[in-house]
Amino acid sequence: MSRRALRRLRGEQRGQEPLEPGGLRLGPEGAGEEPGRGRRGPERAGVSNLYELITNEELEDDLGSKEERAESRLNEQDGTGNNEEAETGEPENDGQRAGEDTQQQDQTVTKLQPVSTNKPRKKKKKRKNKRTAAGETPEDDDLEDIDSILEKMEDSSGLSYETKSGVIADSRPLLYVEHRNLNPETELKRYFGARAVLGDQRPRQRQRPYVRSTWLTAPKNTWPRYSKTGIAMRLLETRRGVQHFTFEHHREYQQVQFRFLDAVESLDPNNIVLLLQMNPYHVDSLLQLSEVCRMQEDQEMARDLVERALYSLECAFHPVFSLTSGTCRLDYRRPENRAFYLSLFKHMIFLEKRGCPRTALEFCKLILSLDPENDPLCVLLLIDLLSLRAREYSFLTRMFQEWEGHRNLSQLPNFAFSVPLAYFLLSQQEELSEVELSQARERAAHLLQHALIMFPSVLMPLLDHCSVQPDSRVASHSFFGLQAQISQPPALNQLVSLYVGRTHSLWKDPAIMAWLETNVHEVLRRVDTSEPVVEEFAQKRKVRYQSAPRNISRHVILSELKEATAALPLEVTSQPVIGFDPLPPLDSITSYTRPERATHPSNESTLSLFFRSLLPNFTLQGEVRQDGDEEAGAGQDLNQGVNRLMAAMRDMLANIQFQEPPRDENPDGDADWD
Repeated sequence: MSRRALRRLRGEQRGQEPLEPGGLRLGPEGAGEEPGRGRRGPERAGVSNLYELITNEELEDDLGSKEERAESRLNEQDGTGNNEEAETGEPENDGQRAGEDTQQQDQTVTKLQPVSTNKPRKKKKKRKNKRTAAGETPEDDDLEDIDSILEKMEDSSGLSYETKSGVIADSRPLLYVEHRNLNPETELKRYFGARAVLGDQRPRQRQRPYVRSTWLTAPKNTWPRYSKTGIAMRLLETRRGVQHFTFEHHREYQQVQFRFLDAVESLDPNNIVLLLQMNPYHVDSLLQLSEVCRMQEDQEMARDLVERALYSLECAFHPVFSLTSGTCRLDYRRPENRAFYLSLFKHMIFLEKRGCPRTALEFCKLILSLDPENDPLCVLLLIDLLSLRAREYSFLTRMFQEWEGHRNLSQLPNFAFSVPLAYFLLSQQEELSEVELSQARERAAHLLQHALIMFPSVLMPLLDHCSVQPDSRVASHSFFGLQAQISQPPALNQLVSLYVGRTHSLWKDPAIMAWLETNVHEVLRRVDTSEPVVEEFAQKRKVRYQSAPRNISRHVILSELKEATAALPLEVTSQPVIGFDPLPPLDSITSYTRPERATHPSNESTLSLFFRSLLPNFTLQGEVRQDGDEEAGAGQDLNQGVNRLMAAMRDMLANIQFQEPPRDENPDGDADWD
């Protein structure tokens, strides 16, 4: 019976045989082992210590990443290990040894593997040295390959596929959010490379103490140490596969919230700063102070405070809450949820200003997925701009096709003009077939003409912002003249100002202007021939856009565009706007209320107000308190004490004697100068 069969019967593994006498003498010939069964790899001559066989290379590889270990194990199981053994000097005809290795791997799945394995460690070391010699570090090379690896994984999973015409069709949901696109560094590395973006940042992160891993923001070393703030998330219900969540404030957080409201009413930002020193992750304080920093042109600090608020909220997520599924909902009517909406929106605006439109688009999709039906912040007025700047034309056209039937996106000026612009830009791509290019051009011209007929007041302000002088026919025609801007409702004027102020830079391209000019002349021809569609769209303008919904006004306030803000109705501008909660819904769902503060009469004297600031319980003599007999008695005792204090102050002032200053004995004498 062979030794291999004996080991199977005994349940032993290879390498666990009892040592024979003299087996520890590891000479140059491998004493204690049979001829032809020496140790794998090159022979080690003159080794007197058994533990010297564990080299530094093996220790470095054991401390390496798990991905390299998994890859080497897969290579060994697929049979690639034999080829690598042949390269490193292992005999190729040792079939018995290969069978033993396979048996040993099957038997030791959950056990520790022996130290000496078949990994071609020296070969991997040489490949790393080659890349280093070429002038690139392994860390930077791995960082640059992350995007390509993820794209291969998506292709293999079937989430995205390529059609015969070359257009990439996405089978995922419309509002699907990718985790990697929530990180602005991913987009910046595509433009400038990983080495230029990260620099010396990666070694510092290894020395940083452990912090919780998050998707929305990356915690910074300059932030205070995070501790539980008193915010939690609860699952309310699940209906038709959609999960409804809500944030909750514990009692300690409620007390901090009350102090924050007092600080806001004091109109002193220093009170908010003092509150943040005691509670560094209070969300509403971070948002309000970020607004103050933005007004003071400190954009970096304003962005940092918003990121800290997002980090605080993400640490309170429910374990089931998902950012990418698109099936999680948050009701904006609950005040606890509004901070998350506003933090995401402000962070999205900062990303767009930073030059990361693709990341900002991903955050816009995330905000829309939280409540796509109501859209409390009306991000539909912004998602088209982010799609065009990120060159995600297919996403914009797909959204228009899927949502036009039930959301009437063509009735918004931004979609009416941005979607044909997206089709026109698609028609400029060379990878499409000639049939698809012609279809895109026809679709773009048809939609642009409908947009110009429906919203004629957009053309002149758009050309004015682009510094383009229209020709005499367009300038003198009444359809695009000043009457079109004056006769439109205020709500429509608000939407037009918002769109033109944001997207006018996208229309400055000469090719786009030539395409626009051609369609404008075609629209004038259709207007002169009195086509029925012209009168039909004119009636729609008169009936619709009478008053803007509250979410559109809220979006205009957050957009901070002067042209759109000036068009806000009087009922919105007449009420105070709070930075941490602009235009709260009229049907808010409150879970806790702020305790009422004591009200005082407004006809008090200056002296009474002065003593009330020192002593809040001070009341005038003869003033009747409505809080009960006990409080009235306490107020009388306090008044008596104040009267005695006033009498003592009068006696002190009456007994004050002023001394005359000492007279100089020699007023005319010369003074001595030092």
